[in-house]
Amino acid sequence: MAYDDPTGVTAAFNLNLLGRINRELGADFDLHSFRHIASYDERRGSVDSFLEAQTEQRVKIKALNMDLMFAEKERIQTEFSYKFTVEDVAALGRQAGFRLAKSWYDRPKRFGLHLLVREG
Repeated sequence: MAYDDPTGVTAAFNLNLLGRINRELGADFDLHSFRHIASYDERRGSVDSFLEAQTEQRVKIKALNMDLMFAEKERIQTEFSYKFTVEDVAALGRQAGFRLAKSWYDRPKRFGLHLLVREG
C-alpha cells in the first residue's frame, strides 16, 4: 500500500510535519519518538495516517506558547485519504449539478482522472 510503503517514504513525509513544526514554530518534537501508522477503513473508504508516540513525552511549541503531553501510543492524525469508485464520483457530481463527461485511467485502472461538466 502506498501509505505504508516498505521504503518508508510515506513515513518520512508524515514525520516531516513534526520537523516543520519544530523549525517554523520553535517546537521540540523528537521525531525518533514517533512512528508512522496507516490503516484502511473499508466502511468509510479511507486510508487514515497517524504518527504514534512511542513513549510518554512533553512537547513545547514556543510560537504558540503551548505545552503538549503525549501518552505512549497516543496518536496524531495526519491524513484522511478517501477512495472513490467512478460511480461515487458520478453520484457526487450529480448532487452538485455536474455530469461525468469522461474518465481516464492508468493501465491497471488503479487511478482515475474524471472530467465533470456543469449540467444545463
